[in-house]
This record gives sequence, C-alpha cells and structure tokens, in this order.
Amino acid sequence: MNRKATTRHKSQVSTVPVPQSRGQVVDSIREIGERQRELQRLQAAMNDELAAVKERWEHVAAPHAQRIDALNQGVQIWCEANRDTLTQGGKTKTAAFASGEVAWRMRPPSVRITGKDAVLDALRRAGLGRFIRENPEVNKEAILNEPEAVALVPGITISQVEDFIVTPFEAELSEAQ
Repeated sequence: MNRKATTRHKSQVSTVPVPQSRGQVVDSIREIGERQRELQRLQAAMNDELAAVKERWEHVAAPHAQRIDALNQGVQIWCEANRDTLTQGGKTKTAAFASGEVAWRMRPPSVRITGKDAVLDALRRAGLGRFIRENPEVNKEAILNEPEAVALVPGITISQVEDFIVTPFEAELSEAQ
C-alpha cells in the first residue's frame, strides 16, 4: 500500500509563565528586579569568599615562589659561568643534570613600533613603502549616512534589530552623613 509522506511539525509547548493581566506583568517585573538583586548579592558573596581563599593560598605559596625564583637565578648564574663547558663550546643548547636540564633558547625576533605616525613618515621618505601595509576597508559609518547610495550594491545589507528590555525600578540609598 502506498502511503503519502506527510510532513509533520511539532511545536514546543511554552513552559514559561505568561502574565494574563497588566497586574501580573507588574508583579513579574517586580520579581525580576528582586531576583536580579539577589543574584548580585550571591555573586558578591561568592567573590568575597573567593578573594579570601585566594589571598590565604597566595600567602602560603609566596615563600615557595620566592625560593624558586632565587634558585633559578642561582642556577642561571652558575650555568652562564660554565656555559662553554656545558654546551660543548656552543655545539648544544641544552645541558643535562641528574635532576633535570637547562637550555638556552633564542626567541623569534620581534618588531616593536613607537611613534607609529613618525615611523610611517620616515619609511615613506626613505623610499621603503614596501614595509607599509595599506588596508582598504569599507566605511560603515558613511554607508549608514547614505544608505540609498549603496542600496543596489551586492554584499551590503543594512539591518536594524529591536530589543525587548525589562528594567525593574530601583532606588539607591543616599550616603549616610
């Protein structure tokens, strides 16, 4: 028997409380405000506890970190003084010990620019334009000022979204004097 395939769509049943009157909307907004403030209190309490725990453990860990730093410096000073022997005259970059190893590694070169505009100007004057990137980009602010001018340009879409925002009323305490 041939059965015709049917397309079925299942709708999700809403499990959110939907107010049925203006009064219930007022109550819901009030409850949102209460729960937001409670979340803020809980987060503040959590952060207070975390700060205390972190401070306690940092205090316990500090002597270890200081000792590690001092030991590292001492090992480096001794290894630098004996580098030629440890690296077999510069043939290796690693020296092994019974308890571990030390290594000398060159970091990749990096470029740091201070005074970007002056550097760009100096490169142009020296005929070194090959070291300057030209990054053309679409001016979105100009498009928003003249949307009709680009209405037929493929790839440009101007959109606007409406947000729904619930802001419960809150009063702040005045400072005690």
